[in-house]
Amino acid sequence: MKIEVKEISKRFGATLALDSVSLTFESGEIHTLVGENGAGKSTLGKIIAGVYQKDSGTILIDGQVIEYASTYEALQRGITIIAQELSLVPSRSVIENVFLGIEDTAGPFVARKKLRERFTKLVASSGIDINPDTPVGALRNGDQQKVEILRALARNSTTIVMDEPTARLSADETSALKRLIRDLKAKGHTIIFVSHFLNDVLEISDKISIMRDGRLVRTSLPSEENHNTLVEAMTGAGFGKAFPEKSASSQSGTAVLKVNNLTAGNRFKNISFEIKSGEILGIAGLVGSGRTELVRSIFGVDRFDSGSVEYLGKTITRFSPAQSINYGIGFLPESRKDQGIIPARSLSDNISLPHLRKLTRFGWINKSAERGLVNKFFALCGIKAASPQVHISTLSGGNQQKALFARSLAGSPKLFIADEPTRGVDVGSKRAIYDLLTAQAAAGMAILVVSSELDEVVGLTHRVLVMREGQIVKELAGKSVTENEVLEAAFSGKVS
Repeated sequence: MKIEVKEISKRFGATLALDSVSLTFESGEIHTLVGENGAGKSTLGKIIAGVYQKDSGTILIDGQVIEYASTYEALQRGITIIAQELSLVPSRSVIENVFLGIEDTAGPFVARKKLRERFTKLVASSGIDINPDTPVGALRNGDQQKVEILRALARNSTTIVMDEPTARLSADETSALKRLIRDLKAKGHTIIFVSHFLNDVLEISDKISIMRDGRLVRTSLPSEENHNTLVEAMTGAGFGKAFPEKSASSQSGTAVLKVNNLTAGNRFKNISFEIKSGEILGIAGLVGSGRTELVRSIFGVDRFDSGSVEYLGKTITRFSPAQSINYGIGFLPESRKDQGIIPARSLSDNISLPHLRKLTRFGWINKSAERGLVNKFFALCGIKAASPQVHISTLSGGNQQKALFARSLAGSPKLFIADEPTRGVDVGSKRAIYDLLTAQAAAGMAILVVSSELDEVVGLTHRVLVMREGQIVKELAGKSVTENEVLEAAFSGKVS
């Protein structure tokens, strides 16, 4: 199925999200849309899938002008979307999610035998093998993506818009998804792939369309592009290296954090390390290796069973996020949507919330002091918004992430823990975040980074701890550390 969009425009209030965009998506190809947040790539994908309706322009399918006003009508024409935030029902099983709304029935009852027969055929034709009875909420992110794809195929979708499909995945899950996407292409499906991850884009695409400020910059072959040319086209300027120069990390610096034989059930055990003032320490590993569980316990979100944590030379005996903030520890959670932002509140409220005790006198918030604090870190973190009073939910993913950085840095921490610091943000915002972290380290802050992006781990940190099955299996240091070394340790590092 060939899809053409001609002179498509779309406004959201005063914002022109798409400005006369014309593109062709050929049948059976992987066509990637790239651009910074706000470039219009997701908006275009959602218009094609019926989530949004265009303001002007034309959509043609196999040469015929088509009008549709909903995702259901788009689905009737074989087009569906898999959004970045998956729309599955966590408490229901895989098979129930796959056939939700299109079940076989016998009278008022679901015909479960027929449903299983359909599921077996679907698995055989797609090559996606997954237990039909597992509750979706118990699946890894990569397997949840498979359920979304099965659901699309169960509805006879021939064109699938994938909006940031690898944003929530680990390195091994991302590799598996790319293999699956290639298999879908080989079976004749068209994939419209929206992504910030330029390495994935260059590896998997048949064509790449670059967008900036709601307009199409160009469409090209991956053989004609590289990381630098894509960044230049996306941002409108040469961007140089992906990572800033690392600040010098003194081996004789003050130990800000010491972790001694920390153990928590089957989540992690016997973890010991230290991080010094001015150092950026990375923690890498596959999903399930215990990275996030470890840093959540250090910050006081979760409990640990044994071991000790020393902060600035003193053993911490009482743990909670509030106490950690008072100690001078900042924390950026893994998921800004689920654990970070408060969508219904302003940007200002989201930044100042953990620090209200310091801004309050006789039970009243000193609004002048709050504005001063918010404005200072609004500027420091490079947040792009009309004012700090706008709802944080109206901002791009990159600016929401910067707001969470501002929230943590407003507490003047000596230790900053960042779990997936650039998840779901565009290349421009990534570099701004890298610059911010490097500057804070140069000023003496100790920074602990958990990341699934191997280039980020290698390019940003002074040392890398690789975790596997809840234990540290390797420590890597120096400018010569490679992504392959990290990956090899993550997959095959010896666990004692």
